[in-house]
Amino acid sequence: MDSCYFTVTKPSSSSLTCLNFQGVSFLGGRSYGKSLGAPSHLSWPLSRPNKKHQNFIYKRTSQNLGPKTFKGFILSESGKQGWDFGRFIKTLYFFNGPPSPAKFFESLIEKLTGPSPSKPVNSMDSSGITLVTGATGGVGRRVVDVLRNKKLPVRVLVRNEEKARRMLGQDVDLVIGDVTKADTLLPEYFKGVRSVINAVSVIVGPKEGDTPDRAKYSQGIKFFEPEIKGDSPEMVEYIGMKNLINAVKENVGLRTGKLLFGYEGDSFKELPWGALDDVVMGGVSQSTFLIDLTGGENGGPTGLFKGVVTTANNGGFASIRTKNFSEPEDLSAYDGLELRLKGDGRRYKLIVRTSRDWDTVGYTAIFDTVEGWQSVRLPFSSLRPIFRARTVLDAPPFDPSQITSLQLMFSKFESDGKLNPTFKEGPFELPVSCIRAYLRDPITPRFVHVSSAGVTRPERPGIDLSKQPPAVRLNKELGFILTFKLKGEDEIRESGIPYTIVRPCALTEEPAGADLIFDQGDNITGKISREEVARICVAALKSPYACDKTFEVKSVIPFSEPYTVDPENPPPEKDYNEYFKTLKDGITGKESLEETPIPV
Repeated sequence: MDSCYFTVTKPSSSSLTCLNFQGVSFLGGRSYGKSLGAPSHLSWPLSRPNKKHQNFIYKRTSQNLGPKTFKGFILSESGKQGWDFGRFIKTLYFFNGPPSPAKFFESLIEKLTGPSPSKPVNSMDSSGITLVTGATGGVGRRVVDVLRNKKLPVRVLVRNEEKARRMLGQDVDLVIGDVTKADTLLPEYFKGVRSVINAVSVIVGPKEGDTPDRAKYSQGIKFFEPEIKGDSPEMVEYIGMKNLINAVKENVGLRTGKLLFGYEGDSFKELPWGALDDVVMGGVSQSTFLIDLTGGENGGPTGLFKGVVTTANNGGFASIRTKNFSEPEDLSAYDGLELRLKGDGRRYKLIVRTSRDWDTVGYTAIFDTVEGWQSVRLPFSSLRPIFRARTVLDAPPFDPSQITSLQLMFSKFESDGKLNPTFKEGPFELPVSCIRAYLRDPITPRFVHVSSAGVTRPERPGIDLSKQPPAVRLNKELGFILTFKLKGEDEIRESGIPYTIVRPCALTEEPAGADLIFDQGDNITGKISREEVARICVAALKSPYACDKTFEVKSVIPFSEPYTVDPENPPPEKDYNEYFKTLKDGITGKESLEETPIPV
């Protein structure tokens, strides 16, 4: 640990005091303020010699020594309050020790005000990658093409690299993994991923075999005697779905957000808060953070930031800050931080840091409160890089994947010379029941899944199986393929991830462009182009109307009629939002099933 040296002045200049606090030496003697170029208008926490002074006592226990008491002097000018040197030392050590000597002295003599900036600061990059799984399948590879054509960043998860590069190009952003094997889904694969289109499906093929490019399977309409090729429906559609959801949920985000601090039901998420007040610049304001077991909404528990703030000794702020997190918090899936608090009509600051350094840029949002309990949302895009109350124009954009600490502050100072219009000296209290990351409204899907029409029909009471597609009639013979597809769907619906589940009818190699029928309840039969399904999936990612919806889709063209388009004059791409607007919440087709579970 670096040693930090500064002046402790005594009545007699002939004597010298040396204090050692937990390995940090403080030498007293001559004043170094002048040689450091300290401005005359700045009040030092250790006052000039030949003024009235007072003793201070600091007591500590060493592992090697018994309890020791160190005596020294903190001088204060007439009319000023004494500075609590012991609290200053305690503050430094709570936050992983003091900064380097140079930064320490710089922080003491730096003014807290300055000119307002005239140039905009760097903005945050909010782009994200869409992960496509099953990217070498009939729908998956078309999804990749649609995303590329729209200039959207895409990454593919595949099992066979050679096949994928041959099919998708040598420059494709590619990771190798298998959803049926959780240990192959490495966390680094999903860095930067903000949405997923899942086109993974169990492989079904003709018993008599197929061509290398699966021509018989791809025809999509003509019947062949099918069988499962490779992994079972349970492994692919159900276990694979659970593995994939667990692998991506931290990256794509949850509808209810991510709790960072506070109470959620019966659980409590704790953070190591400590006071960081104007004692670090010679002030005497004080604050603390505690848990009030009955002060929350409805008489429940809440965190409580409270204290007394004063401008004595040129101070004027009180704050609480967390210790650095053991690992940076990655909130890049989310859009901001939401505080549930009981306001008092004052203006506060939230400061978010992305560096482990003690004295560094804090990305800051200022927020007003009103009386009573309220939710305050602070978008990441509103955070400004502030260092010692000045905007840092050349600071890097805020990186929500590298959050290392949080700080709440009540201050006389805002930034760049502005003052807090709600500031007043004296006691204050700010109950904060929770802090969480949130997804901004309207929420759009983060996980789009290609399932299948018919998943609720094999065990539906009163259904005429002879009129159903082969997969429904042969569900048991095909390893309960539709049953496990439905169980996979349920995993998505229960995951908390904003989703869309697309259930296409029989897939064909025909071009996109035919008029479509969207339906819910799992009742329709028909056909639809794989290209059309790919376009629907990509469009769903941007539509709040598609969020948390399950639907079936087919074209209006009957089985008996082929569908073609003129390559020189293709039909315009549809506004799929008009279809999504017709969808309703909570309709899956399971409503028609008996309450008893489907036997597997």
